Amino acid sequence: MGTRRRFILGSLGAVGALAVGWGVLPPRQRLTSSQPLPVAPDQTALNGWVKIARDGSVTVFMCKSEMGQGVHTSLAMILADELDANWASVRTEMGPIDKIYNNIATAVDGLPFHPDDSGSVKQLVQWMTAKTMREIGINITGGSSSIKDLWLPMREAGASARAMLVAAAAAQWQVPANEITVSAGVLRHASGKSAGFGDLVQAASQQSLPSTVVLKTPQQFRLIGKPLQRTDSAAKSAGQATFGIDVLPPGLLYASVVMCPTLGGTVASFDGAPALLISGVKKVVAVAGYNGGTAGVAVIASSAFQAMKAAKSVVVTWNGGASASFNSSEALARMAQLLDTEQGFAFHSRGDVDATLKAAPQRVQAQYSAPYLAHAAMEPINCTVQFKDGKARVWAPTQVPGSARSAAAAALGIQAEDVTLYVTLLGGGFGRRLDVDFVGQAAAIAKHADGAPVQTLWTREQDTQHDFYRPACVARFEGALSPQGELLAWRNTSVGQAILPQALGRLFGLPGMGPDKTTSEGAYDQPYEVPHMRVGHHAVELPMPVGFWRAVGHSHQAFFKESFMDEMALAAGADPVAFRAHLLRQHPRHLKVLQRVAQMAAWGSPLAAAQDGAKMARGVALHHSFGSVVAQVAEVSVGPDKRIRVHRVFCAIDCGTAVNPNLIAQQMESAVVFGLSAALYGDITVVNGQVQQSNFHNYSMLRMNECPSIEVNILPSTEHPEGVGEPGLPPIAPAVANAVFAATGQRLRSLPLRLV
Repeated sequence: MGTRRRFILGSLGAVGALAVGWGVLPPRQRLTSSQPLPVAPDQTALNGWVKIARDGSVTVFMCKSEMGQGVHTSLAMILADELDANWASVRTEMGPIDKIYNNIATAVDGLPFHPDDSGSVKQLVQWMTAKTMREIGINITGGSSSIKDLWLPMREAGASARAMLVAAAAAQWQVPANEITVSAGVLRHASGKSAGFGDLVQAASQQSLPSTVVLKTPQQFRLIGKPLQRTDSAAKSAGQATFGIDVLPPGLLYASVVMCPTLGGTVASFDGAPALLISGVKKVVAVAGYNGGTAGVAVIASSAFQAMKAAKSVVVTWNGGASASFNSSEALARMAQLLDTEQGFAFHSRGDVDATLKAAPQRVQAQYSAPYLAHAAMEPINCTVQFKDGKARVWAPTQVPGSARSAAAAALGIQAEDVTLYVTLLGGGFGRRLDVDFVGQAAAIAKHADGAPVQTLWTREQDTQHDFYRPACVARFEGALSPQGELLAWRNTSVGQAILPQALGRLFGLPGMGPDKTTSEGAYDQPYEVPHMRVGHHAVELPMPVGFWRAVGHSHQAFFKESFMDEMALAAGADPVAFRAHLLRQHPRHLKVLQRVAQMAAWGSPLAAAQDGAKMARGVALHHSFGSVVAQVAEVSVGPDKRIRVHRVFCAIDCGTAVNPNLIAQQMESAVVFGLSAALYGDITVVNGQVQQSNFHNYSMLRMNECPSIEVNILPSTEHPEGVGEPGLPPIAPAVANAVFAATGQRLRSLPLRLV
């Protein structure tokens, strides 16, 4: 703790006295955009988040990317509830790039503090970070932060627009504003006067933005908390929704890229003559690696099929680059060796771990590992760019619109203001589309298309073999028990690559600074009440490109931590649920989630055998991530073929206020399936800088016939909403691993889970 405190205070001191004066000022508003919002002739914007048409329809501006998580529905619900709009008349539209849309919550949550820390240093740093991100941050959809980040701005935007409509009605009707009621898009007065939003919006736009608004209490919510249908369901069901791959501007050409098989490699020379002989081919050009990507040769043609066919005929000589000698097996072995010599940066430390471990009558040690993972989103990487007359139009399924615009501008040698970016729906993101290598690449290719729009489309193989991968990691644990089975000490050291230094470099050209929380999240920031504890991580530099993967560090650290917690329970002779509950006496929120999932699963009751006669067993895991607490119980069997079968998963979550319970349940189900794919199959191996997996035949996903029954329970809460998109993933791997041990007696300490 002292090390982190000195680092943070030193960083703040370097800012100087001017920052102190600036820091005491309140954060700037997030209601009014710096530029006028795009409106049709019959529409009027009342602030930076909402516009209303004369027919009364309400359009809510979105700054978060919709990639299947349902965030456009939930955010619209929040604003519409405070506005008292007619939900049937609410629409959504992607907003422009503006500072009011910068994501503050992700940056604040990324600070390396323990959740139980409530000191003045934490409060000061969070305050300064929030203010800084409002001014110079980025608009990002990630970190399970969308609802958390916009909970108050969306409510304030809806309440402010409502107040302006009420003020306009009061002025027209000559009645006190507090006598006017609003419901389902209609304003009414006891005198019998009434008007719809569309009738009053022009007059409302002349009213001043209120300096303060009174927000609804939870008891007054009309939409929030209801399992409303998604706003994008109909269009997606009918095939009318526009994903990046669906963009079809007039005169569209297509590009296919042959990329260096060695990560980060470059083109030494190429022969494109054979490709030019194929019908429909326009050009064959070399393209550099942009924003951390790999170089290659692009073929531009009239159709995607022609481009892909021609690309196979291009003859290329490659330069392997820095990763040409990289082997993932050697990297994992080196990480394991470093556990013998490195203690790592202490993200959390309390008590005297060394002395307690030395004096304890019973000690337990274990070592765990997790491999590199690819994202494997269902929509392959794609981007469409038109470069004409010194300006560009870009259609991109991206999680970072500002960075995507900058990447396109840099590749084209123009200013960012000369790039118009259209954010499409994303066919899955999971963190892969937080990177913009494919945007820079597509822009560079479009530069050779003589003004025609070009859609650059990767194959599944290229997507799998040119990713920014979830870091591999190894971890070692030591635990100490008293004669009575009390957990006295806990030491955990992990080794792996840090994502943030790489990401800052390829997105912004900035060096990494300070400890990267994502390396140890899920390890140091957990609630268990162990009197003596040290959790550290040693960041190792390797040429392997790593990036943000769903749940990031939590995705593997939870497996390590919750598996070892079961090992400690076994050593103590205690039930795994009871052992955890004893360590959560001062954390009632976490305890309640654990108790709820145990109740759901009838923990402790006998289980019947599986249909094939194999023994069934349960495993439990609890994890706190992105502000939410999730506990899961997995029911598992292992047949004679030693194949792990997950039959049922019970999931309990406390995520604060549940804006849309239906979407939360869907996100938990999605996270369980995604997490099971990684737990049972996920493994990216690299030999001489080349990824060995290529498609779903050797990088498997969970099949429909393997999907377990999933039951989700959302604990009621009126607290600030927290993350949902990722917290359901971390507990599933350890819950399954713990169930496998209960069924077989074999402790699996490496992912993916494989019995030998």
